[in-house]
Amino acid sequence: MPYVNIKITNEGATPEQKAQLIQGATQLLVDVLGKNPNTTVVVIDEVETDNWGIGGETITVRRQQEKK
Repeated sequence: MPYVNIKITNEGATPEQKAQLIQGATQLLVDVLGKNPNTTVVVIDEVETDNWGIGGETITVRRQQEKK
């Protein structure tokens, strides 16, 4: 039973986009590894931008700097 965990920032991914991620990840495992889609689990975790950091700063700070 493959398990895929997708982590994205909580910035408004729509239910349709999440469904596409789930379908795409499932299909990738089918195509590449021959896995059964009926036993493939995909979980999407949405992380607040204050809880995600790159290069020593939060995504919140980076997004604010991009707006300047």
